[in-house]
Amino acid sequence: MKLSIIIPVYGVENTLARCIDSVLGQSFSDYEMILVDDGSPDRSGAICDEYAACDSRIHVIHKSNGGLSSARNAGINIAEGEYITFIDSDDFLGDNTLSILMTRLSAHPDYDILEYPICWHYGGPDQTLVKFGAREYHDMRRYWLDGKAYAHTYAWNKIYVRRLFDGVRYPTNRLYEDAHTLPHLLSHARLVATTEEGLYVYASNPDGITMSPDGRGLSDLLDAHVQQLHDLGIANRLTEYYCHVLNIQLDVYRFTRQAPIIPVPSFSSADRRHLPVNRKMRFKLRMLKLLGIKNLCKIHRLLQPRRNSR
Repeated sequence: MKLSIIIPVYGVENTLARCIDSVLGQSFSDYEMILVDDGSPDRSGAICDEYAACDSRIHVIHKSNGGLSSARNAGINIAEGEYITFIDSDDFLGDNTLSILMTRLSAHPDYDILEYPICWHYGGPDQTLVKFGAREYHDMRRYWLDGKAYAHTYAWNKIYVRRLFDGVRYPTNRLYEDAHTLPHLLSHARLVATTEEGLYVYASNPDGITMSPDGRGLSDLLDAHVQQLHDLGIANRLTEYYCHVLNIQLDVYRFTRQAPIIPVPSFSSADRRHLPVNRKMRFKLRMLKLLGIKNLCKIHRLLQPRRNSR
């Protein structure tokens, strides 16, 4: 079997059929679909069973509620495919996406991860097509920094060779679990590719965690990125990635008022001017240099409306 498709399911009786049908309608057919009913309180579990009764490629796991990471891990544990991919059950795939991607993987068996485009916030006022170019990364550091993988660590919109998950699972005690997990997968990868073909459709969901961040969730996200700054050996360097993490730190402080944990690098005005960031970020960096991180957090909390930094 070529591909295992893992779909965590919880409280999605209104969107689940659309998700499953988008897979069943693919021209590629050498897959197993693993539906993980994570203790759904609605008819989602029954819908899973109805589909499984009609197609032998569909397997259903019914388990007590443990959260998204727990559901993904349950699917990984029984996956038999050479490759693994994930779909959230309120999202769906564009036509022929799997055929396009699996054909590319067959032509490039050395690819450990293949990332493909996203229709972001489908059905919402800010619907956007996001592409990552057609590139190959032999150096995972370059993928993280130059490819800005840190800004799109999503578990979905990627196909992974199965062996990357040997000894790696999603943390069950964390939110933004994909930001914690992707670096571990990359540590086992030799070649990552991005393509402009295929489409993952991320449906706009105002109740989703990324649409309604809180202090705990953003703190988990910040922890993951600060750890990466240290692991990459750039915690004390002013980079575009550092600016991304700084924005998360500012939002965490706004929600929690907890002492900042991001390190503050030494940098000059010239360093700040040559960094490819917008004017607002240049101003934040100037204030960081003049006032320090805690005072910058306090000022930012007073002046800015709440928003999601991810």
